[in-house]
Amino acid sequence: MGALKIALTVIFIIVCVALVVLVLMQEGKSAGLGTIGGAAETYWGKNKSRSMEGLLVKITKVLAFGFILLALLLNLNIY
Repeated sequence: MGALKIALTVIFIIVCVALVVLVLMQEGKSAGLGTIGGAAETYWGKNKSRSMEGLLVKITKVLAFGFILLALLLNLNIY
């Protein structure tokens, strides 16, 4: 069963690298001084969930769940 552990470890490393890249690609949540004058209330600010930013957030959530699941599986040592 050593092959299963090696395969899970390789998948875990790929998920880790993908998670780091996706987090670095996302914009910060703070809008800075633009919120004072109401500059953040634009069409793109209201519909971020349908944009590329929203897609990155969704993929990040899925990869984070996979990261936790794989970390638990690798720690159990049942294989």
